[in-house]
Amino acid sequence: MSKAKWILGGLGFVLGGPIGALIGVALGALYDGFVGTGLMEADETSEQSNPRNQQSNQQSNQRTTGQATAGDINISFLVLIACVMKADGRVLKSEVNFVKPYLVRLYGETGAKQALQLLKDLLGKDIDYVSVCTQIKQHVNYSTLLEIVHLLLDLANADGDFAAAEQTVIRRMATLLGLTTKDYDALEALYKKTRDPNWAYQALEIEPSATDDEVKKAYRRMAMKYHPDKVATASEQVRQKATEKFRAINEAYEHIKLLRNIK
Repeated sequence: MSKAKWILGGLGFVLGGPIGALIGVALGALYDGFVGTGLMEADETSEQSNPRNQQSNQQSNQRTTGQATAGDINISFLVLIACVMKADGRVLKSEVNFVKPYLVRLYGETGAKQALQLLKDLLGKDIDYVSVCTQIKQHVNYSTLLEIVHLLLDLANADGDFAAAEQTVIRRMATLLGLTTKDYDALEALYKKTRDPNWAYQALEIEPSATDDEVKKAYRRMAMKYHPDKVATASEQVRQKATEKFRAINEAYEHIKLLRNIK
């Protein structure tokens, strides 16, 4: 296996459609076994014992099933990262510094360098994020989509300044990925703790006028929705964000309980 093993292992649906078209050239430079527009399609006359062909057959089967793997989610997120980083017309050092540790956790030091090279290539492309989000939505479950958007919000807030252009792009992406307005607002509320006195209510998807019983019901509903078990098969980073969101739900509930003196 070549030096692109870090990113090829476990890829499925992203090797086709608009995402495959975006990453094909860049990955082809890392892995000379790519053939044609199908990226990993094996030559029918090649020997089945060839390790590269075995890898190709495996990826082809995964594409057929339509099931998203952790590798698919990681690459999808990388494409969306590029869209957000370019949204305000500049790429900030704080954004790059946010992305680097994430990539190191995914691929190790060596793999992260290759992933950054892929990101650099994506930053130089015109990305139709509408078609990209449509492709992702077809293969990724809702709970994982929530955490992907959560990660994008982390990126946009990496420098402490949520640029209007980035906010617009992420909100649009969230809509394209199928998130409800309430779910997106609940995620965004986590970044308003020092600016919006009603952030905790928004995090629980309720109004400040809600009764105590409605607050308790909202907490139980949100705790179930964001339980880390919902994304057990996703990447480590996505699982981590789910855990953070789960804790934030508890923080919001405790904040409201304190305000209302709820026992």
